[in-house]
Amino acid sequence: MNRTLVVWCADWPVAAALSEQGLPRHLPAAVFAQNRVQACNQAAREFGVKRGMRRRDAQSRCPEVQVLAADDARDARVFEEVLVRLEELRPGVMPLRPGLVALRSPARFYGGEAEAGAEIAECVVGLGIWDVRIGIADELFTAEQAARSAGLQETYAVPEDGGSTAFLRALPVHVLEDADAVSLLQRLGLTTLGGLADLPGADVKARFGAQAAWVRRVIHGEGARPVTGRMPPPELTTEVAFEPPLDSAEAVCFSARQAAEGFVKGLAARQEVCTEVRIEVGMEDVSDSVRTWAHPRWFSSVDLIDRLHWQLAGVARRGGGAVTEVRFVPEVAVSEAVHADGLWGGTNERVDRGIARVQGLLGHEAVVAPVLQGGRSPSDRQAYVPWGDRPSTLRDRGLPWPGSIPPPAPARVLADPWPAEVCDQAGRQVLVLPRGGVSADPARYRPAAGQPWQRIASWAGPWPVTEAWWEPGGGRRVARFQLVGVDGRAWLATFDTDHWLTEASYD
Repeated sequence: MNRTLVVWCADWPVAAALSEQGLPRHLPAAVFAQNRVQACNQAAREFGVKRGMRRRDAQSRCPEVQVLAADDARDARVFEEVLVRLEELRPGVMPLRPGLVALRSPARFYGGEAEAGAEIAECVVGLGIWDVRIGIADELFTAEQAARSAGLQETYAVPEDGGSTAFLRALPVHVLEDADAVSLLQRLGLTTLGGLADLPGADVKARFGAQAAWVRRVIHGEGARPVTGRMPPPELTTEVAFEPPLDSAEAVCFSARQAAEGFVKGLAARQEVCTEVRIEVGMEDVSDSVRTWAHPRWFSSVDLIDRLHWQLAGVARRGGGAVTEVRFVPEVAVSEAVHADGLWGGTNERVDRGIARVQGLLGHEAVVAPVLQGGRSPSDRQAYVPWGDRPSTLRDRGLPWPGSIPPPAPARVLADPWPAEVCDQAGRQVLVLPRGGVSADPARYRPAAGQPWQRIASWAGPWPVTEAWWEPGGGRRVARFQLVGVDGRAWLATFDTDHWLTEASYD
């Protein structure tokens, strides 16, 4: 019987963020989403930091905690290296989510389950991921729970003959992913999965939901999920071999053009398009070149040849050899309806190719695109994501955001606010009082040093905001105003503690 092996990299969002920023893994760190702890490492937990805690509470318990932003794309990108290394040991891995992956147990190949777990743990530790745990069981859910029960860099193998049922029945109900079902079970006095398993199946589904009902079936030996590898269907992978090997990049690209067209047509026959492709270039006398390329829309045959040419140019700069084969492997294939052009057409393909080429030369994070997110100030509402990535960690624009300025949004947001001056009729600086009022009506305004004064025709505000008031020194208190001069120009001015700044302008 094929057993399932699950590899769990604990606190993966924290490990991925520390790895990408080059920070030591022993530092106390936490990943925050919407100002709450989404994940934290063991060093932070030793100070009392835990999931769901507000940021100010976490920093009060551990002032030196590293504050990291949540980023699902980063977590998946860093975990890709783990998946590639595991595929070298056992092809056909099944990623469950970043930090958690399943595969068929290679126990027979390595001489036993403990030996297989040790080999895989050593492989992952070699990548600099210290907290890795292995679980082995008859099916996927049990293997995942076994991995979470294993010690650091250890393997927990659930016995085969009836061992899964006994193991699962002893687990607490909080292993269920449905918080409402867990709360209801605990209020009814059921603290372990054994109590859930003893309930009638129809009642469990009606009262606790489908997820709890499925776990009950697993405990009774039903509903097991098979492990399916992430390898794409064979017909979607297109390759071309060269005999004799070709030395010229132009010759390789010309010869691979028909294969690229067949790759795109094969996907089109399935009504799919490829948004992320892996190009593998077999080399003579040197190691192969493998690179994954992403596209903001989808790859055409011209796009594939462009990426192949850029990849070969990089190989040539490193002193590569002759090319023996080229393989196009679709990493992400989606329905063509997702990326269909709108009624008035799509984006300029030449622009897409040019930007992707610059990104290939400078790095994934070097080319970014602006997107809109929630926030109070105009600069807070701006975010930048790498070109081709889908935003995943933006602040919710639908939240109230008290203190934010009303529409319309300013047309120009200054990267560095200008020092400004706002005075009343007597020439005194206008101040914002502690309760949000103003010392006098604004009458004159100078947007920046060196610019002429102008009379204010109308104004609105203030919109006061107190930020990070729990920080030493009381945080930052600002109040924003919309000012319109007699010349028709409109500005967003901010009173920050004791001075004025120009943050943005309106058209």
